[in-house]
Amino acid sequence: MIYRKEGYIVSKNLDQLTVNTIRALSADMVQKANSGHPGKPLGSAPMAYTLWANHLRIDPKNVNWINRDRFILSAGHASALIYSLLHLFEFDVTMDDIKDFRQYGSRTPGHPEYGDTEGVEATTGPLGAGLSTAVGMAMAQEHLAAKYNKPGYEVFNNFTYALVGDGCMMEGITSEASSLAGTLGLGRLIVLYDSNSITIEGSTDLAFHENVRERYEAYGFETFLVEDGNDLEAINAAIEKAKTNLDKPSFIEIRTKIGALTPLEGSEKTHGSPLGEDNIKILKDNMNYPSHEPFYVDDSVRTHMKNILEEKHAAYLEWEKMFKEYQEKYPEDYAQWVEDNRELTLDEFFEDETLWDFGDKPVATRSLSGIVINRLNKKYNNLFGGSADLAGSTMTLMEGETSFSKDNYAGKNLHFGVREHAMAAIGNGIVLYGGLKPYVATFFVFTDFLKPMARLSSLMEIPATYILTHDSIGVGEDGPTHEPVEQLTMMRAQPNFITFRPADGVETMAGWAVAMTSTKTPTALVLTRQNLPQLEGSSKDATKGAYVISDADKIDVILIASGSEVSLALDAKEVLEKEGVGVRVVSMPSMELFEAQSEAYREAVLPRDIRKRVAIEAGSSLSWGKYVGLDGNYVTMDTFGASGKGDVLFEKFGFTVENVVSKVKEII
Repeated sequence: MIYRKEGYIVSKNLDQLTVNTIRALSADMVQKANSGHPGKPLGSAPMAYTLWANHLRIDPKNVNWINRDRFILSAGHASALIYSLLHLFEFDVTMDDIKDFRQYGSRTPGHPEYGDTEGVEATTGPLGAGLSTAVGMAMAQEHLAAKYNKPGYEVFNNFTYALVGDGCMMEGITSEASSLAGTLGLGRLIVLYDSNSITIEGSTDLAFHENVRERYEAYGFETFLVEDGNDLEAINAAIEKAKTNLDKPSFIEIRTKIGALTPLEGSEKTHGSPLGEDNIKILKDNMNYPSHEPFYVDDSVRTHMKNILEEKHAAYLEWEKMFKEYQEKYPEDYAQWVEDNRELTLDEFFEDETLWDFGDKPVATRSLSGIVINRLNKKYNNLFGGSADLAGSTMTLMEGETSFSKDNYAGKNLHFGVREHAMAAIGNGIVLYGGLKPYVATFFVFTDFLKPMARLSSLMEIPATYILTHDSIGVGEDGPTHEPVEQLTMMRAQPNFITFRPADGVETMAGWAVAMTSTKTPTALVLTRQNLPQLEGSSKDATKGAYVISDADKIDVILIASGSEVSLALDAKEVLEKEGVGVRVVSMPSMELFEAQSEAYREAVLPRDIRKRVAIEAGSSLSWGKYVGLDGNYVTMDTFGASGKGDVLFEKFGFTVENVVSKVKEII
C-alpha cells in the first residue's frame, strides 16, 4: 500500500522507508561534501538497518554500556552509512554534523574515527582492520564472560558484528584474523559481507575470483547466503539463525548492487565519487522517497526510531537490574570488576619496591620483562596477552595461567599464531572492549608486519602494549633479516606513540609502569635477546624518558644511549675520564617521554651549552640529530646487519669502547 505526501509516493512500510532514508542521507552527504563514497551505503543500507533495528543491542542513552553489542564498519569508506545510522538512532550525531561530512574539524570525518564520533567503536579505513579488531572484541567478551558470568547472571553476552566488503576480503589481515576466530570458535562474532563484486578498478573478476563462503567454512565459520540484498526478511532470518550458533562464528554473504537504485547501479563509478544531483533525484524517485529536499527525514521515520529505541533502552534497564542483583549476590566478583577498571598511577608502582628488585646478575631485558609480567599478574587480575607464536622467545607467558582456547575462554595466555598484522588489530579490539590490559608480542624486526595496526592504536588514542624483543644485531646468527635497524626510527616517527628501550631491570620495570598507567597512548617495550648488566645509577626516572645515569664534576661531552648501549657508554666514560675528559652519560629509553617533560627538566639533563655529544645506539642514526646537533657524533647503525655471534657483530659494527672513545675525540 502507498500513500501520497507532497506529490511523491511513499511506502507505508516503515522499515523500507527507513532504509531509503539511510540511502538518501548518505547520498546527500557525499553530494554536499563533493567527496566520499556513496555506492556502498546504497547497497548496504538494507542489511545495516535490519541489523541495527532488529538485533543490535545498543542504547544511545548509555553509550558506554559494557554489554552493548559492537558494530564495526570494516569497510570504513562507507562512513556515510554509519553516520546516517547514528543520526537516526539518536546518538550525538546531529543533522548539522551530517551536513558537515568530511569537513575540517567535523564529527563526521571521511572514515570512521574512534573518539571523534559517538557510537563509532573503532577507527577503520585500512581495509580488513575493522574485522580483525572485531575479533579482538569477541575474544575479550568471551574471556570476561568466562571470568564473571554466573548461572542466571550473564553480565557479558553481547555480540560483535562487522560489516565487510570485497576489499576487506582481499586483504591478508582478514584471513589472519578470521582463521584465528574460527579456531577459537568465537560464536558471538557475526560478519556481514556486502558482496557487490566491484572494486575501484572495476569488476572483482579482474583480481579476485574465489568462493569466499567456502573459504570461511574452511576457517570454521557457519556460513549463509542471502541472494537479494534488498530482502529485509531474508537478511533478518540469516542474522537470527547466526545468533543461535554459539559454537562457531558466522559469515553471512549478502549480494548487493553498488550504487543501488541509481542509473549507475553496479558500476565502479559510484564507489568514490558523488552521484550528482540528477542521479540523486532519480534515486529518490526510484525509491518513491517523499521529498527531493536534501537531508529530508520523514516524521514517521523519527517516530519509528523512537519506538525502536524505547525497546533498546528497556533492554538496557533489564540488564542494569540484573547487574545490580549480581553486585549483591557476588560482591567479590563485582569488586574485582571495579578494580580491573580503575585508573592506575605511577606512584603506586613507585611505592611497591618488590616490583623493582632484579638482583645484580646480567639478564636480557626480554627476560626481565617476563619477570615483570609475572609480578604484575600477581597484583593485577586483568592482564591478557601473548605473542605471534614466539612466547618462549619473547618471554610473555604468564606462569600458572592457562591458554585461551575454544575450550577454555578463561585462559589468560593468548596464542595468535604467526599472524603479526592481525595480532595488533586484535590487541586494539581487546583494549577497545574494556576491562582488560592486553599485551601483544613479537620480534622487533616484525613490527614491519604489525605497524599499520600500531598506527591505528595511536590514532585511536588507546593504551595498547607492544612487547618487541630481539631488538638489534644482538640477535646474532639469524642474520640481517631478523636484525632490526630502521625500526626504532620508524616507531619514533609515529605520533602519539611511546617507544621505550630499557637498559636493565629497573628501566624495564619503568617501561612497564608507563605502559600500565597510560590512558591514551600505546607503548612499545623494545627488548634485548642478549644479557645486559644491572646498572649502577639506573633509576625510576627512566619514566621521564631520559635521565643522568652517571655524571661528572666538569662535563666536556655527553654520551646519550639507549638499551644495550647504555652500559657501553658507561664503560667508555671510565676510559675517557682516565684521560681527563669529563663525561656525562644520559640514558634515554624513550624520546617521546623525554619530550613530554618540562623545558627545565630537559635543560637539566641535556644543557644547551654542552654541544659536544655522541649518540650511541644499535639502530639508525636518523632520530638522533635533534639531540646530537651539528657538533656531535654518532655510534649507530646505518647499514643492515650480518649473520654471526652477537658479540662479534657488535665489535664488527663499531659498538666498542675504543670506537666510542674515538668518536668522542673527533669532536673535543
